[in-house]
Amino acid sequence: MRVLGIETSCDETAAAVVAGAGLVLSNVIHSQVALHAAYGGVVPELASRDHLRHGVPVVREALARAGLSFAELDGIAVTCRPGLAGALLVGTQLAHGLAWATGLPLVGVDHLVGHLSAAYLDFSQVGGRAPERAPELPFIGLIASGGHTSIYRVDSLEPEGTREIGGTRDDAAGEAYDKVAKLLGLGYPGGPVIDRLAAEGDARAISLAKPMPQRASLEFSFSGLKTQVARWVDEHGRPGDDATLRDLCAAFQARVVDSLLSKTFRAAQREQVSCVVLGGGVAANRELRSRAERLARERGVHLTLPPLEACTDNAAMIALAGVAPLRRGEDHRGALQVSTQSSLPRVTRKGRGIRRG
Repeated sequence: MRVLGIETSCDETAAAVVAGAGLVLSNVIHSQVALHAAYGGVVPELASRDHLRHGVPVVREALARAGLSFAELDGIAVTCRPGLAGALLVGTQLAHGLAWATGLPLVGVDHLVGHLSAAYLDFSQVGGRAPERAPELPFIGLIASGGHTSIYRVDSLEPEGTREIGGTRDDAAGEAYDKVAKLLGLGYPGGPVIDRLAAEGDARAISLAKPMPQRASLEFSFSGLKTQVARWVDEHGRPGDDATLRDLCAAFQARVVDSLLSKTFRAAQREQVSCVVLGGGVAANRELRSRAERLARERGVHLTLPPLEACTDNAAMIALAGVAPLRRGEDHRGALQVSTQSSLPRVTRKGRGIRRG
């Protein structure tokens, strides 16, 4: 089965062709980072307009790189939730038009299910690498990105087979990176630059309290950590391009990574699951990846880290997530709707306060 995937949930216009169980035949991404950098974050209206400009060219390029025509495809998969409403509408309407024009079946895919599916992608045909060992079901999946941070128990790569067991009460991990980078004058996006600077700093040089250290909880909170950095800057001033800046980035990143990994591996122990998968843009973080590998070895857990190109938003993961419903004969033409909310049930309530029940 060969599936065209289309992804426009936020600020990446992406198209890809995936075959079978995850062999990537093409993977094309038009990034909007330069467009939004001046604003310190994604501007929804600008994102939608840029998707309109680049949607068709990106799809054409994906087909050309795969060496396929529409007649050689078996279906189309498109992100329909969650994401920016306008951006999602651009992608789904493009997919609808292509499906009606070509007669191909169309399925809508949950973006988060796509991130969980990314661990199975094989990029060896397009200059990347194949997964060393595909994750075995069930697995514990951590999705950490600019818009989402949650831990899931995954019994099947379907919305009904995926259950959230912990999430963030406030900021997503990637959102915290962007906000801290803005406080420090490091530009947008914040994740890559903080990761680079943190590697040259000493996390012990600046003391930051652990976010939500309660041992029993699988929930996250990063807004307080961001506030700690803001107070440090208020008290000491914004550091220049020096050792202090690197130490502050290292201290911040260490606390984020501690929180993400301690709770993820605790979830695996609690659920008696021996496989852990990391996904989302923050899963490209070098410290997170190296410390996750060390923890997995120490605890005898099988860890799957998707290739870097599979961590950030891409259409290959959407195409793969669409394979199963297409094989079942599903066709959402004329019935596909977009939503800013995921189809995966959320158990973590936003905001402060004691959780009961």
